[in-house]
Amino acid sequence: MKSTKTRAARLTSLTEDVTVVPEDAPFRARLHILFAQIEREFEQLYLENQTLQEKLEMATATKESAIQQEPRSTGGGSLSAQASSTALATPSAQADDVGGSFLAAASSTHKSLKAKLSSATGGSKAKASNKIKAQTSRIVSSFKAPTVVSTVVREFGGHKDGIWQVAAKAGQPIIGTASADHTACIWGVESARCLLQYQGHAGSVNSIKFHQQRDLVLTGSGDGTAHIWQAAVNWEVPKKGHSSEEELDDSDEQVEDRDRVDTLRTPLCEFTGPGGHLSVVVAADWLSSMDQIITGSWDRTAILWDVETGQPLQPLTGHDHELTHVSAHPTQRLVVTASRDTTFRLWDFREAIPAVSVFQGHTETVTSSVFARDDKVVSGSDDRTIKVWELRNMRSALATIRTDSSVNRLAVSSGGIIAIPHDNRQIRLFDLNGQRVARLPRTSRQGHRRMVSSVAWAEEPLLDCDLFSCGFDRRVFGWSIVLPKDN
Repeated sequence: MKSTKTRAARLTSLTEDVTVVPEDAPFRARLHILFAQIEREFEQLYLENQTLQEKLEMATATKESAIQQEPRSTGGGSLSAQASSTALATPSAQADDVGGSFLAAASSTHKSLKAKLSSATGGSKAKASNKIKAQTSRIVSSFKAPTVVSTVVREFGGHKDGIWQVAAKAGQPIIGTASADHTACIWGVESARCLLQYQGHAGSVNSIKFHQQRDLVLTGSGDGTAHIWQAAVNWEVPKKGHSSEEELDDSDEQVEDRDRVDTLRTPLCEFTGPGGHLSVVVAADWLSSMDQIITGSWDRTAILWDVETGQPLQPLTGHDHELTHVSAHPTQRLVVTASRDTTFRLWDFREAIPAVSVFQGHTETVTSSVFARDDKVVSGSDDRTIKVWELRNMRSALATIRTDSSVNRLAVSSGGIIAIPHDNRQIRLFDLNGQRVARLPRTSRQGHRRMVSSVAWAEEPLLDCDLFSCGFDRRVFGWSIVLPKDN
């Protein structure tokens, strides 16, 4: 009871803080003030919630220490995602183009916050006992789940801002990251060291995808462009001196060589200009033929581009709001586009005249949609659900997975395991039938400390790493995951 009163008082004070933002302040400054207040308050709420969760885990640990438990809802996932999403745009070059979006985001966040505050203070007492019962039920049911061994075996750090996406390269022990600090990086999995940094974009790098056969990388950015650049990395590690005297004299120079990162600023191809996007490019992907790419933008369109000429081939229109994700089928000329209009669309380029199908089923923004085995598509949403669809039947989902937090850019393994990154810092694993497989551990010593924005499976384990995750704590983790044999 005391905790509920304290939380209500804190939420009330937050409302008062929001309303005193000076009206004459520049719109960017006002936006930053609002988001800072929101993030600070929900950080405090999360810490309080985490303390309660730890007590609950201690109480059940004596029964079954190996069982992984379901977390409690933080209640702040959607707002944290909404605040961090502003980093997708260019801070300076795109200010004029996306200024309206910033003001709209601030206004929407303010209204959403007031609505959530009123509901939280009015109904928290009545729902407290129900939440405890539901949580206890989930914990008891988890005792029957098969054991999954998962642990962090690699950690990559070096970006100066949040990381939007991580990608693994098939056949090579490297991964790529796209960050809001305007750079993309190629990392060696064994050394956990940045081997190459791409600095060619003028805005946040929002997506990254490797070419299947060649050492090429495709990135999309808040500067309104997509780039293809050469990802040739230097594997050589500086050697030590032959004698102790030489080693002592050259020690400082060797440390500098070891810490030095190769940089690249010039793309092989830039997709922009007439017929291109008018706003932020939020995602990009290679088509299966590798001679074309698809890009999605906040201008509500996706565009099919020719890689050889760098020219737009066809605009894909129809979404009512900004796009959030695009993904291409690994072997067929199929593309899915996700949007804030609560739908995702399937585009079929196998015929001369492309066909389009609209998938409806979510109630909020569709944050990602990807292809899975057996002609399936998996979609994730801010409505806290993940849905599995059959390409030949778009009327209803085959399976629906319900969670307690917004879903970000998910990934599906070749074996049919869905890795789901959440706003509440958790990563969950489910199969294509909607059955829970595991929740990856998140403690003070391992796991993400802020929202998990993206995950990527390694087609073959890269030095014991089966799954990679990234987030707005500026970290990338490589996970070793041993699944039950029946999975």
